[in-house]
Amino acid sequence: MIALTLAEVAEAVHGRLPPDARGTVTGTVTVDSRAVAPGDLFVAVPGERVDGHDFLAAAASAGAVAALTTRPDGALPCVVVDEPVVALGRLAAAVHARLGAGSLRTLAITGSSGKTSTKDLLGQVLAAAGPTVSPPGSYNNDIGLPLTVLSADEGTRFLVLEMGSRGPGHIARLCAVARPQVGVVLNVGSAHLGEFGSPEGIAAAKGELVEALPADGTAVLNADDPRVLGMAPRTRARVLTTGLGAGADVRAEDVVLDESGRPRFTLAAAGQRSPVRLQVVGAHQVANALSAAGAALAVGLAPAAVADALSAAVPRSRWRMEVTRRADGVTVVNDAYNANPESMRAALAALSGLAGRRRIAVLGGMAELGPGAAAEHERLGRDAVASGVDLVVAVGADAVGIAAGAAAARAERDDDTNQGAISVPDRAAARELLTEVLVPGDVVLVKASRSYGLEVLADALLDAGAGA
Repeated sequence: MIALTLAEVAEAVHGRLPPDARGTVTGTVTVDSRAVAPGDLFVAVPGERVDGHDFLAAAASAGAVAALTTRPDGALPCVVVDEPVVALGRLAAAVHARLGAGSLRTLAITGSSGKTSTKDLLGQVLAAAGPTVSPPGSYNNDIGLPLTVLSADEGTRFLVLEMGSRGPGHIARLCAVARPQVGVVLNVGSAHLGEFGSPEGIAAAKGELVEALPADGTAVLNADDPRVLGMAPRTRARVLTTGLGAGADVRAEDVVLDESGRPRFTLAAAGQRSPVRLQVVGAHQVANALSAAGAALAVGLAPAAVADALSAAVPRSRWRMEVTRRADGVTVVNDAYNANPESMRAALAALSGLAGRRRIAVLGGMAELGPGAAAEHERLGRDAVASGVDLVVAVGADAVGIAAGAAAARAERDDDTNQGAISVPDRAAARELLTEVLVPGDVVLVKASRSYGLEVLADALLDAGAGA
């Protein structure tokens, strides 16, 4: 972050600062008192479970220069504001405006699925060309995005942002914090369908990104998704399309998967063709890589350099297609960060591309799907069978429909595979079952919406094989 005096912070956030308060923020901005280092600014966010104001003394002891708070405190100087999260966004907007006056290029990514994976790929591609800020994880909301912006400084050339949406106007609000020159829209799926009401509502919200772009900017749109391609008239920016079709500006040709499920393809763009060998797993990563390539090309990188950087990029964020082989020969695929129908099907397709004795899908519920949730879970069970999964383990009450759908699909196919679909009540029961049935050579996918915590089960499965 750039250095700011407390007076500059107060002015940026419309806050109140004691007249005698002095100091300069020379470190970073954090909402976690445990992460505070000397020179930092601590933001005391009131939460449902904990209140950041309870940790002001800890932040002061760790070396914080000051804090954004809703009330004064004797532990350290406080910039008092009505809403710390709103103030955090204002501070990020002020810093971004100052950096944007220089050579900083800001690129933003949204979509129903694949945002973090694409952000990780793009961040590594751009880092090969200059100093880049693109933190691991999903910093895509009203707290995470400003913190990402505030981690940039005068030396940052590229700032890569991930933008999530929980309702209309959310992405527009994030774009007001950091106005991007390049906007990437990956897809329009079923994530948060219960909140938006329809795919059209989701498309309207995701399209707020392209509406925020300047006339000299670039909208990178996935031409393989009709709802994304339909956003083209909503932007004044140049449109660059990506996809597998011959009409896309940035294309993937001759796509194949190796025995580990990693894609290889030829990147066709700007009249050039360059080989790409991805280090990430799953055919769905091709679309993510194309979107990353389109964004990199939009800021001036050459196609060959983009292809080389994509080939060198590795997984960065946890619980997203993490493939680990246990000592006993069982392979665990931890993709438990989040789930919706589209990302579930992509994960099942990736599972089918992995070499192994049996393919086992351990699936939890998909949250926020609205009235169609039951049908979507039942359909997912059928999709699992169609993709060649040998055993479906549905975890929790919300996932019962997955097992029912898988069992129905097997019955229709006269498939009497032993233990083809099993429903268990919780993670502990799933672990007990898998401990009994897993044998060397099995490949196990673990996936559910974040709220179900199946990453804990994936970690337990890895621990179970550590001493084999």
